[in-house]
Amino acid sequence: MSDYNLEKRKLVIGGVVVSVVLVYLIRLFTLQIMSDDYKKNADSNAFLNKVLFPARGTIYDRNGELLVYNQPAYDVMVIMKEVEDLDTLDFCRTLNISRDYFLKRMADIKNRNLNPGYSRYTEQMFVSQLSAEEFAVFREKLFKFKGFYIQRRTIRQYTYSVGAHVLGDVAEVSKRDIEKDDYYRMGDYIGIQGVERSYEKQLRGEKGVEVLLRDAHGRIQGRYMNGAYDKTPIPGKNLTLGIDVQLQQLGERLLEGKIGSIVAIEPATGEILCMVSSPAYDPHLMIGRQRGKNHLELSNDSWKPLLNRAVSGTYPPGSTFKTSQALTFLQEGIITPETSYPCHHGFVFRGLRVGCHAHGSPLPLVPAIATSCNGYFCWGLYHMLGARKKYGSVQNAMTVWKDHMVSMGFGYRLGVDIPGEKRGMIPNAVYYDKRYKGSWNGLTVISIAIGQGEVTLTPLQIANLGATIANRGHFITPHVVKEVEGEELDSLYRFPRNTDVDKKYYEVVVKGMRQAVLGGTCRGADIPGIEVCGKTGTAENRGHDHSVFMGFAPMEQPKIAIAVYVENGGFGAVYGVPIGALMIEQYLNGKLSPESEVRAAEFQARRIMYGNAER
Repeated sequence: MSDYNLEKRKLVIGGVVVSVVLVYLIRLFTLQIMSDDYKKNADSNAFLNKVLFPARGTIYDRNGELLVYNQPAYDVMVIMKEVEDLDTLDFCRTLNISRDYFLKRMADIKNRNLNPGYSRYTEQMFVSQLSAEEFAVFREKLFKFKGFYIQRRTIRQYTYSVGAHVLGDVAEVSKRDIEKDDYYRMGDYIGIQGVERSYEKQLRGEKGVEVLLRDAHGRIQGRYMNGAYDKTPIPGKNLTLGIDVQLQQLGERLLEGKIGSIVAIEPATGEILCMVSSPAYDPHLMIGRQRGKNHLELSNDSWKPLLNRAVSGTYPPGSTFKTSQALTFLQEGIITPETSYPCHHGFVFRGLRVGCHAHGSPLPLVPAIATSCNGYFCWGLYHMLGARKKYGSVQNAMTVWKDHMVSMGFGYRLGVDIPGEKRGMIPNAVYYDKRYKGSWNGLTVISIAIGQGEVTLTPLQIANLGATIANRGHFITPHVVKEVEGEELDSLYRFPRNTDVDKKYYEVVVKGMRQAVLGGTCRGADIPGIEVCGKTGTAENRGHDHSVFMGFAPMEQPKIAIAVYVENGGFGAVYGVPIGALMIEQYLNGKLSPESEVRAAEFQARRIMYGNAER
């Protein structure tokens, strides 16, 4: 008779034995096959894989002027497994660091939350960017600090002290950067802003590796198999920008002591000729071991010098926006070039008044643009939004208006090739229905006709409006980079985008902008020998009004379109027009006349009061 209890015990014991064997087999499989820790340990005893960093691509302006290049730098690297018998005090003195910093740095390196790619068998960044003097001192004592190595790489250097917002800068990668791209490891550098960021993959190149052979004591004996397994680094690609550095320098001079922006575009190509944001900062502040300290100071500056107002600042465009309204009204048949509207010191209707300066009345379209008549464009919008027979409702009319604005490049990001671009604001029928609970009409929103109210644009969008008018109805997406070595630019930056307004109507607006320079609000932009077309803007603000100018030149086959925006600068003719004229003269003539140099010095010396402080 069988003993069932004994049989059960045999099964239990057998099951335990099988389970233990399976656990060991799985663990062995994990250690030897799934994990490379043992391989790394074995390899690290025999080899040292030394990363070779590629030279980052250099950056030139449109005329071949070198803007950004590389210079040697030295990093201290550490392999944790090899650190032993370290004289911490001597090490800290040699590197001129505190013991607390040493302990924190070593802990941070081992922290996988901060350093996801950490391995005790591979080189980790300890200190970056030693100066030549610091490197020389450390190298003399390097034999005493087992596990520490010197790694040569390059850092950025700048030829000029301008263009920081456009160029951007380079800094150590963050944890997020490492997680997003396995190319990087802790201590690597990455572009942070400007073209350094948006063209990071082209600029960074490809890393190489040098496989070095160790002896039993860990000493380097030379290259393994004469470099058969080495990989040569591939340098990054060079960039040529559309920026004219001389024009950029002048723009930054003219905006000293002011808050605002200047953007200039070549209409035929969409290449950005200058992009000035003020206050600016010297790009040299963003290199070396003081970068972190300098960046913190700039971040805490109440004037926000790190903000690129050219693409991230959104402002009411003021009367520069009237050109887009003229085009819309013409295309929709609301007006003809001969249509005249009265201006009784502004738009006055049903108790509503929008003020205007003194000029003749009534006026047809061309002189209305030249004199920047508020009344004319308010009447135009009122008649468009009230044309129920044509559109059916104010909501439908508003949608048509909005669609025209979008076709001109407003309300959405244009797609410029640097980070931080804002879309601005173009209101639509849904917005107004929600705001006014469905009860609104043309009078409710009349201020948008003159670039006020809810409408906001970036200086880049205002400059692009100038380029679109210069091209008589199309634009190429504005872009900073003219050429990437060995690559073709994205099609977005090569092919035109057409508006939905006929070319013949642009010719009418061009005439109005030319008349504005010859005898209207832009007389200060009349440059001998150059047919400048312009439009002023005085954008209302809680404090002093903003001074705005948008224009292009020459009138035929234009070479430059420009927008100038000076916060709290008053009338457009006070700051916007003269600054725009100087910039156009510099670009088209290659220099300023002696008289213009004097005016430029005067504008450079001017400061504007912001609140109780002078910028």
